[in-house]
Amino acid sequence: QVQLAESGGGLVQAGDSLRLSCAAAGITFSNFAMGWFRQAPGKEREFVAAIPRSGSSTYYADSVKGRFTISRDNAKNTVYLQMNSLKPEDTAVYYCAARWLQYSINDVQYRYWGQGTQVTVSS
Repeated sequence: QVQLAESGGGLVQAGDSLRLSCAAAGITFSNFAMGWFRQAPGKEREFVAAIPRSGSSTYYADSVKGRFTISRDNAKNTVYLQMNSLKPEDTAVYYCAARWLQYSINDVQYRYWGQGTQVTVSS
C-alpha cells in the first residue's frame, strides 16, 4: 500500500519559515519524481515545486521562486519543502505527490498523493 505522509505545517507569521516533510512508503522512492502542490480555500490546486528522481534539478512556481526550496533524501524516502519569507498568500493545504519517472508541473499526472498539511501565514 502506497502512503505519502506530510508533516511540518502550522500557523506562522509573515516572514517566518517552515519546513515540510513528506515520507513515502510502499514505493521505490528513487523511481518517482516528487512534487509539492497547494490549495487555498476557494482556489484550484496549484503547482509549487518539483524534483526529479535524482534530485539533480529543481523546478518552482514563479510565486515561490527564491523563497522555497525542494529537496529529497532517497535514503530516507523523504522529500522536503523549505519555505522561507512566508507570506499570507502562501496560506493553503500543501500536498506532496509522486509521479513515475518524470517530473511534471501538472497535478493530474501524479499518481500518488498525501493527505495534505495545513500552512497558515498570518499578517
